[in-house]
Amino acid sequence: MDKKNLPIAFFDSGVGGISVLREAVKLLPYEDYLFFGDSANAPYGTKTLQEIRQLTLTHAHRLYETGIKALVIACNTATSAAINDLRSIYTDIPVIGIEPALKPAALMSPHPTVIVMATPLTVREKKFHDLLGHYADKADVIPLACPGLMEFVEQGRTDDAEVISCLSDLLSPYLSSRTVDAIVLGCTHYPFVEPAVRKLAGNHVRIFDGGPGTARELRRRLTENGLLHGCGNPGTVTFKNSLPEKIELSERLLQASL
Repeated sequence: MDKKNLPIAFFDSGVGGISVLREAVKLLPYEDYLFFGDSANAPYGTKTLQEIRQLTLTHAHRLYETGIKALVIACNTATSAAINDLRSIYTDIPVIGIEPALKPAALMSPHPTVIVMATPLTVREKKFHDLLGHYADKADVIPLACPGLMEFVEQGRTDDAEVISCLSDLLSPYLSSRTVDAIVLGCTHYPFVEPAVRKLAGNHVRIFDGGPGTARELRRRLTENGLLHGCGNPGTVTFKNSLPEKIELSERLLQASL
């Protein structure tokens, strides 16, 4: 089989990475996609680094064995824990991770104030602090751990009263005490609650997420490796999940955002 015709695999700790998948489907509509979410072990953001690394390596191996032409780790936490290991193991395919979209937020204006929402583990990780440090002289960056937020998305809840209350508890202390210029959605689950974040933050605050940039990097790497499927019939999307009952939610989240 021509390697160009193999699917692109996406991996996430649950259903959040569908926010990245949707950007890839928009940008690369002729590709076939295989998305695996590990909802049975979600949330990853409260586990140890070693637990996350092992889970990510195990599921990546299973995806690779099915026959894929690229692997996207559509999870900030899993990227932080395992991306270097994955790239050293799977040297024959592009392996693409994701990180919070801090760069465009920090450079949007002279020294903006930027809140970076992320999982508790991402906020603790050295990779995350290195990223913050890189832009410390360009922006006032506020890391904000958001325990419990991704679980709402895993339940298919993105804009109800309890979600609004959770976000208000997290964001209001900052929004009420200073002028915030941007909010970075630093977990791939969080773009699904962007409308709720917008209600609280107002239209003057710009909101960034890493999905579009990751999709562009995927296109670049496929093109570089001669693997881009540039024309033909629209591709397919196949969902798998360690909790099979999450597949219906996965399909609904993708279709609602295309």
